[in-house]
Amino acid sequence: MSDGEVFHEKQRLELCAIHALNNVLQERVFTKETADDICKRLAPQCVVNPHRSVLGTGNYDVNVIMAALQSRELAAVWWDKRRTIQSLCVSKVQGFILNVPSRVSLGIVSLPLRRRHWLAVRQVNGQYYNLDSKLKSPVCIGGETELCIFLSEQLSQDVAEMLLVVRREVEEDGSWLISDNPK
Repeated sequence: MSDGEVFHEKQRLELCAIHALNNVLQERVFTKETADDICKRLAPQCVVNPHRSVLGTGNYDVNVIMAALQSRELAAVWWDKRRTIQSLCVSKVQGFILNVPSRVSLGIVSLPLRRRHWLAVRQVNGQYYNLDSKLKSPVCIGGETELCIFLSEQLSQDVAEMLLVVRREVEEDGSWLISDNPK
């Protein structure tokens, strides 16, 4: 990948969690095999692993994402939707992984079903991008103001959730959150 390019993995099988991780990291770090290894470590005694699809096609849960980030000295901080996006210290966040409802389709036929889908948002070269693996290419969101609007819109969906991808020390000191009461 050359300077100025935005890394973007496209959707394959039910591997959106892996694509979201790689897209937020801006490099291919995780594969189906590494995610399956994480699943085995999380539930070593289980015949049917609760952290992925029984069909072996992916559909990894949040525990796999959190463990994968920890292996890179990063942390996933769950965003409490009762807070306003304005209380987020965006400069301390490396990226965002959202879990949103998504339409199910078979080829060109869209089914009347909705499933959960992982997607990544990250700043590259001063602009924030929607790196959803279901998109043909990354979509530029814009600057911090546009990012806050985008995240607010995504989180307004009842079942949408967001993880902040931060360095471990940022998780530990809580500096990803703008304090309501200055010291």
